[in-house]
Amino acid sequence: MLRRALTTSSRRWRGFSTAVANTESQTEKMTMFAAINDAMRVALATDPRAVVFGEDVAFGGVFRCTMGLLDEFGAERVLNMPINEQGLVGFGIGMAAVGGTAIAEVQFADYIFPAMDQICNEAAKFRYRSGGEFDVGGLTIRAPASAVGHGGHYHSQSPEVYFAHTPGLKVVYPRDAITAKGLLLSCIRDRNPCIFFEPKILYRSSVQEVPSGDFELPLGKADVLTEGSDVTVVAWGSQVHVALRACERAAAEGISCEAIDLATIMPWDMETIRDSVLKTGRLVVTHEAPLTAVRQSLRLHSPPDRPAPRVTPPLHPHLIHPI
Repeated sequence: MLRRALTTSSRRWRGFSTAVANTESQTEKMTMFAAINDAMRVALATDPRAVVFGEDVAFGGVFRCTMGLLDEFGAERVLNMPINEQGLVGFGIGMAAVGGTAIAEVQFADYIFPAMDQICNEAAKFRYRSGGEFDVGGLTIRAPASAVGHGGHYHSQSPEVYFAHTPGLKVVYPRDAITAKGLLLSCIRDRNPCIFFEPKILYRSSVQEVPSGDFELPLGKADVLTEGSDVTVVAWGSQVHVALRACERAAAEGISCEAIDLATIMPWDMETIRDSVLKTGRLVVTHEAPLTAVRQSLRLHSPPDRPAPRVTPPLHPHLIHPI
């Protein structure tokens, strides 16, 4: 079945719906990992060329995000891969290059680094190096990221900044179950290679009424969660919830915060952030990645009232000084 689908003309399957989510549609209570599972189920059901693959995905994956997909779609479309991130991403690049929809899972974002060459020098540059004749737009790489409380230095990293500095990639970070489903489906159907980081601490703690069936949320669009007049607060992923709690404390002291979820790290929604900062005159950016993870600057017609601080974890001294 998969081989027949891959030989179908690519034009037939480029015209996916890009409709924005209809929040008034029927919903179902889901955890974030269940919403991600549902997004992949929709992708596999609506696109016969879609394949899910990664380490242990046939068994449901470490975080159970692929539970039941093997039974429903078969071993040709839900594939276990060796513990070889470079190899599985390379497999996805090759599959996407011939018209497939490749949905790869890197078991932990911390282990995405062996695949850096494949991602940054192959996937990101495939369209450019061929003058637009070929692309690997059908590639999406899922990776559980961020701290979980007990993961240590090999299971708690936030590596989004490495990829945000690579032209040719889209980098996405949902904040909850609803955005996880809608943004993941958009990534899978977008005609650019996407990296989809999943804040693993929210897999079971984020429970929402998620729209049922097929729906998408737009990439490259920030979400203004609370409107304010004194300061703009920008975050993404699980840090959004930390920022919202801080905004609530600030409100109790009479400080009006405009909280924004960036959602797409690259391409980021400069217009929404700019408009907010021009209104409030102040900007705070908070994220889990180390302070050395530099983000882009805003070009404003007039400078903000105060420079933008960043609220981040401290850089551990053992990383820069001999023990």
